[in-house]
Amino acid sequence: MAREEKLIARNRSARHEYEVLSTYECGIQLAGTEVCSLRENNAQLTDCFALVRRGEVWLMNLHIAPYSHGNLANRDPDRNRKLLLHRNEIRTLQEQTRERGRALIPLKMYFAKNGLVKVELAVCRGKKLYDKRQDLRRRDAAREVERTLKERSRY
Repeated sequence: MAREEKLIARNRSARHEYEVLSTYECGIQLAGTEVCSLRENNAQLTDCFALVRRGEVWLMNLHIAPYSHGNLANRDPDRNRKLLLHRNEIRTLQEQTRERGRALIPLKMYFAKNGLVKVELAVCRGKKLYDKRQDLRRRDAAREVERTLKERSRY
C-alpha cells in the first residue's frame, strides 16, 4: 500500500555525501505559523543535522522561512526543533551515533496522510571521494544500458 505524502523539502546532497545505514520516521514539534509556512514549501534541509541530548533528539540548522501573514506570531526561522520519537528509538539512535563517523541526517520532510509533518531521519556514515566516484560510474553505466535497450526495442 503506497503512502500518500506531500513532499515539503528533500536533502538532495545527503545521499551523495553520506552512506545511509538505517532510516526512521519521526514527528517534529512546530508552532502554528511554521506549519502554515511549510504548506507554502518554505523549508531548507541543506546543512541540517540532528543531535541526541539528554534523552531527546534535536534538529539543528533547519530553516523554515517566516509565514507571509504571520506578523508577531512568527518564530525564529533557524531555531532548534525537537523531534518526536519513542524512547527505545532514541536509545538505539544514541548507540548508533556513538560510533565514530556516524551522524543523524534528515533526508526529507513531508506531510503524512493524516496531515502531520514528518521527517525521515537517517543514520549515516560519511563517504570518501572514491565512493562518490564509484556511485557516479555505476549510475552512468546503468543509464548507458537503459539507452541501448531502448534503442534495440525501437526496431
